[in-house]
Amino acid sequence: MPPVRTRSRRRLLALVPAAALAFGLAACGSGGGSGSGDGSADPAAALDTPATITFWTWAPNLDKTVALFEQKYPKIKVNIVNAGQSATEYTKLQTAIKAGSGGPDVVQVEYFALPELALSKRLVNLKDFGAAGLESKFTPSAWSQVSVGGGVYAIPQDTGPMAMFYNKKILDELGLEPPKTWAEFEAAAVKIKASDPKRFITSIDPGDAGGMDSLMWQAGSRPFQQKDASAVAVNLQDPGARKVSDLWSSLLSRKLVDPAPGWTNEWWQAMGSGQYAMWLTGAWAPGNIASTLPDSAKDWRAAPMPQWSAGENVSAEQGGSAVAVPSTSKNKAAAAAFAIWLDSDPQAVRSLNDNGLFPASSELLKDQAFLDKPLASLGGQQANQVFAASSTAVGQGWQYLPFQVYANSVFKDTVGQGLTGDLAAGLTAWQKRITDYGNQQGFKVTAP
Repeated sequence: MPPVRTRSRRRLLALVPAAALAFGLAACGSGGGSGSGDGSADPAAALDTPATITFWTWAPNLDKTVALFEQKYPKIKVNIVNAGQSATEYTKLQTAIKAGSGGPDVVQVEYFALPELALSKRLVNLKDFGAAGLESKFTPSAWSQVSVGGGVYAIPQDTGPMAMFYNKKILDELGLEPPKTWAEFEAAAVKIKASDPKRFITSIDPGDAGGMDSLMWQAGSRPFQQKDASAVAVNLQDPGARKVSDLWSSLLSRKLVDPAPGWTNEWWQAMGSGQYAMWLTGAWAPGNIASTLPDSAKDWRAAPMPQWSAGENVSAEQGGSAVAVPSTSKNKAAAAAFAIWLDSDPQAVRSLNDNGLFPASSELLKDQAFLDKPLASLGGQQANQVFAASSTAVGQGWQYLPFQVYANSVFKDTVGQGLTGDLAAGLTAWQKRITDYGNQQGFKVTAP
């Protein structure tokens, strides 16, 4: 997941009206075409046919990777357009698809938004273009996110396996090692606070639905389940969710964790000044640490996520995106061929990684040069080894709702409010808002 846009989406979701975030859910199965279009076309042959395709993406420096494509396939011209990120882009995409014009041929989509677009027939089923044969090229967690309702609706581009980024200087001063369990994490939080009342072990963002999702995912919770095209289950009170709410409610009540919005100037200043000793987030973070904390980046390192039981090895994703072909594309075969090349060609995948995207490619994650590469942004640590191990350990079975964009938009008003009181109550309120909305949109929403 490109780091900058991944975090920005939380603020975008808070600014866009909920009605604008719905992709015509009641109209699932109608409008927008069949989703396959010219599925009989050969994407390989399309690469030898003159065409111009438009690619909507917010990821930085993709012009370098696209230039490699155009060198290899000179008959295809790719126009890169930054149409905004997350909710901003999705709202524009919805408008263009409804109008039948003005939209892209290829579009970057975060994993959490894919089910909504796929089930409402807004995206091409890339199985029609041979995408099903690509499964082995990607991590299981990434592939599961693009596989919706028996189809393949995007090609995985980047992922965010979670890691515990920590300020080594602070931990060394206090004689602490990176905590291996959540019990050790809690004990470290107490010691960090005792060293300085203004210090916290970390922060938690009241508007960050993705961050809470990742914590629950790693704890074994599977709160969202798509039963069939019209039925979903929501359970934000399962044992994994309870583990998370109990621990973080306790940490918050003792002021060991700071309930502060992330990615603000104040938040980065707190990171740089040592107010926060850790940051629990995706493997895309080193670039952000290097660019935003140039004076203290050398003090930061990465370690595996704390485990709920000693000896376990369970991780989760935070962030990530894929590349899809909208059903209104006028050049579906060429667009599909470009998407497949962009995210599976070894040269392209390395180029994307050089530009800051953590790979969904299983091949690159096993590459020794990649694993052994010292990251200057983390004091020369070979941190890709930590991230690759985290990717391998991601728990399977996580799903997003077919209206996750809406669900995320009301997180701040429900769970976010619970960060100053009872987090479990906040999760209960979130579940009610999600359930009411889903039922209003024509889904049958139940608790498992």
